[in-house]
Amino acid sequence: MKVDIRKIESGEDEIIVRYREETGKIRMILDVLRSGRDKLYGKKDDETVSVIPGDILYIESVDDRLFAYTADDVIRLEGTLSGILQRLNDDRFFRCSKSMILNIEKVERLRSLSSNRIDATMEGGEHIQISRTYASEFRRILKGGRE
Repeated sequence: MKVDIRKIESGEDEIIVRYREETGKIRMILDVLRSGRDKLYGKKDDETVSVIPGDILYIESVDDRLFAYTADDVIRLEGTLSGILQRLNDDRFFRCSKSMILNIEKVERLRSLSSNRIDATMEGGEHIQISRTYASEFRRILKGGRE
């Protein structure tokens, strides 16, 4: 990867990122550049906190409440799963069941289960089941296709 960094004396600051394929390294750079405007905000211990979407392992709806799980925190979000998924507008996030969205990049291992379900082991060891309703779409995404 070629890196060209130049300090300018006048004019507007500008960052240009050119890439052929969005690799993990490129995505990490893009996350840093976007982090100021693409954060999600929620509650943790009665405080408003922010979370960078790339840090989220999964988002779960429990008793009509949304929780975003990261490696270190659980943050209560406002809204619905569909609304959060639409707001994220990010190919890394996949609706894996009626009550859950997972970050595909945080999946470490996959195992096929009976009834066409998939067990996804997330970073940190948590197991998420991808329901049979969503399993075929998930397999298609893993093969490189997304609508």
